[in-house]
Amino acid sequence: MVTFFQVVQILAGLMTILLVLLHSPKGDGMAAIGGAAQLFSSQKGVEEGLNRVTAVFAGTFIVVSILLGFGIIS
Repeated sequence: MVTFFQVVQILAGLMTILLVLLHSPKGDGMAAIGGAAQLFSSQKGVEEGLNRVTAVFAGTFIVVSILLGFGIIS
């Protein structure tokens, strides 16, 4: 049973890293000067979905880490 939760923890951690890297940067940077930042920001629905999936994997990672850390799972 512990091995199963360790595998879940590893997969949740890797998916969280991958999903965080897929997020678009929040700062406009140099594109804010000419207003070009608004050209590529039309996919708000996709960003919201990505936020939800990232939160689920991060929450799974945290819960499994607590369970394994305190030895609740035996």
